[in-house]
Amino acid sequence: MLAGGERVVTPLSGPLPPADTVIAADSGLRSATTLGLKVDLVVGDLDSVDRDDLARAEALGTRVDRHPEDKDRTDLAIALDAVLEEGPAQVTVVGGHGGRLDHLLANVALLAAPRYAPLRIRALLGAALVHIVRDAVSLTGQPDDLVSLLAVHGEARGVTTQGLRFPLEGATLHPGSSRGVSNRFARSHAQVSLESGALVVVQPGDVDTNR
Repeated sequence: MLAGGERVVTPLSGPLPPADTVIAADSGLRSATTLGLKVDLVVGDLDSVDRDDLARAEALGTRVDRHPEDKDRTDLAIALDAVLEEGPAQVTVVGGHGGRLDHLLANVALLAAPRYAPLRIRALLGAALVHIVRDAVSLTGQPDDLVSLLAVHGEARGVTTQGLRFPLEGATLHPGSSRGVSNRFARSHAQVSLESGALVVVQPGDVDTNR
């Protein structure tokens, strides 16, 4: 799934898995050329999509689901709803990190919303790799790489980690708590699991810690 925002820069923060369907949310369509992807569906109000990009995509058979500008869902929400209609799925979101802080915060909260619990979502947001975790996830990094665990939409209960410098065992993380911020990999592989709730697990990528 290609979200709008700043233009995607390669290399990405993680690999793109093989995709059965590629959906672009509005201006996310411009990332398709950079990533060498054929888009199956473009959704949104199309207020910021490049018209030439759209015309080329339609000529290649891309479907377009146009919505009015005055709407009560963001383009990314419309794209996620399109996936949800088809049933449980694994979703990789690329983009959606740049431009406006309110959009970034809304996008992260949206990805972790209870409505999308049937979807296993990870997002490549600039240099960051983000996992939405409701049960368990395996992480790959390098020793001393940063990783943060953030509870959203309520408490995350029974949080247990392996392979991180500061371990958690059956812990409860509260929304707004900084307890899970700035943990680090103790080795190249780590696991995070929880019994209930939702976590946003962020690997922020290259960070200048001297600033």
